[in-house]
Amino acid sequence: MAGNSIGKEFVVTSFGESHGKQVGVVVDGCPAGLPFSETDVQADLDRRIPLQKPELVSGRVEKDSVQVISGVFNGLTTGAPIALAVENRETRSSDYDSIRNLPRPAHADYPATVKYGGFHDYRGGGRFSGRLTVATIMAGAVAKKLLGYFGVDVLAYTKSIGKTQTDNPLSPQGIRQRTYLSAVRCPDLACAKKMEDAILDARKAGDSLGGVVECVALNVPVGVGEPLFDALDADLAKALFSIPAVKGVEFGAGFGLTKMRGSEANDAYQIVEGKVVTVTNLAGGILGGISSGMPITLRVAVKPTPSIVKEQQTVDLSKMENAKIKVGGRHDPCVVPKAVPAVEATVAVTLADHMIRAGFIPKVLKRKK
Repeated sequence: MAGNSIGKEFVVTSFGESHGKQVGVVVDGCPAGLPFSETDVQADLDRRIPLQKPELVSGRVEKDSVQVISGVFNGLTTGAPIALAVENRETRSSDYDSIRNLPRPAHADYPATVKYGGFHDYRGGGRFSGRLTVATIMAGAVAKKLLGYFGVDVLAYTKSIGKTQTDNPLSPQGIRQRTYLSAVRCPDLACAKKMEDAILDARKAGDSLGGVVECVALNVPVGVGEPLFDALDADLAKALFSIPAVKGVEFGAGFGLTKMRGSEANDAYQIVEGKVVTVTNLAGGILGGISSGMPITLRVAVKPTPSIVKEQQTVDLSKMENAKIKVGGRHDPCVVPKAVPAVEATVAVTLADHMIRAGFIPKVLKRKK
């Protein structure tokens, strides 16, 4: 089976390429009766590109306007597949003609050429472009609306860019209110300014930066996840690695747990207001592949943008000889800010699928009389 779909009950199938006519998604399995409209999707699409400071992002700014093609009637989901799409208008495909046979370092150009025999759409990275996160964000809008119906909230923000990191304690309310006030999507606004400066310094040097996106899911009930091979953290990690440029995922204290003793790493239980909770949350809200009832916390490592102005070494596939490449076109000096809504959407999609599978979300939310 081709790898364009994810999920078992809440199934998401994306389509489109970076420079094709459209990018879109089909969401199959959303319960009937969920209030939903274009506005729900458009709000998330409008957050994808931080327009406060255009110098921090690519010159390609798509004014995405979502089309709800099917699955919604009279403002409610019908239970049929929900098809959503946006047009690609700001393409400049000629930028890629001269480097068609010069695989860009750290891009998927070379392995894609081999796998698909050279028939793939190479313009703008084609199917491997960050542009495809638009499909994920649209699916995530459906998932977040559904999760919100059951009190689950998913919040993501920029934790670090390059060597600049926020370590200030951040409340869910602070993340919710301040993340999108910043062009780098960091709710610690003082740190955000340092992140902006770091990106601009890299850009002036013809280079790029990566960073870390942190995400927290609140009010996920105990018992979500299907071990062993559909464990909640396993499926979250799999989905998150579908985001271009993601090279690492960790939950809770993650790799930091390797430096602790068991007495330090274990989350002790206690009763608070009649509920079982843990004193700490180093496990990140997942134990044995199942949600524990504590906030699910995870971090995603995003590599530096591989398309940079600096000259790099590559090969010429048409001549099978060594070559040099300077990547032109329009590229982000750092894709971390754009990754924030994509991470949030990806986590929401996975949680929606698992909550339906675990029986926490019914197939019909509201029956018409």
